[in-house]
Amino acid sequence: MKHPDRVTLTLPAWLNAMISGEMTLPDPEQRMRWVIGLSRRNVEERTGGPFAAAVFTRETGQLLGAGVNRVEPLNLSPAHAEIVACAFAQKRTGTFDLNAVGAGSELLTSSQPCLMCLGAVLWSGVTRLTYGATAADVEGIVGFDEGPMPRDWQGELNKRGITVVGEFLRAEAVEVLKLYKETAGTVYNGRRGS
Repeated sequence: MKHPDRVTLTLPAWLNAMISGEMTLPDPEQRMRWVIGLSRRNVEERTGGPFAAAVFTRETGQLLGAGVNRVEPLNLSPAHAEIVACAFAQKRTGTFDLNAVGAGSELLTSSQPCLMCLGAVLWSGVTRLTYGATAADVEGIVGFDEGPMPRDWQGELNKRGITVVGEFLRAEAVEVLKLYKETAGTVYNGRRGS
């Protein structure tokens, strides 16, 4: 088996069509509803897991990058929505530091970041994280393993200048997790059977 010389992250065609132009959503609730809508669409289209994320400028609400979970279609375990959204935002802005985009940026995600995505949040440069469903929702409803989160992970982000807003429109985000379970979506995990 030949070693690949590149790895490519792609968005589903339906999401590419939605974000082809400039988009500004000034209201935080509107932004979160849009992200939760992406997670639902990802389940309905069967283009990945029940998760979506987007990076917006904090001040104006301009979309910098969006992503949905692409683990299964791309066969890439790190292709979680938060990582995909940050990668596209960084590519678009031409910087690895999403704090360098004026008054900072906000990552909105349909569910609380897992352990891997927590690291991505920390390194991305976003200055605010807003999430919907909790890790307990993700683990309890669907059965994903979110990893051993540090006890005070929110406090750790706050100490590093990242404001955390949790359980924002949680009930709406939880409905998407229930839909994924009802449609028998794959619960992927490198430790099958454990």
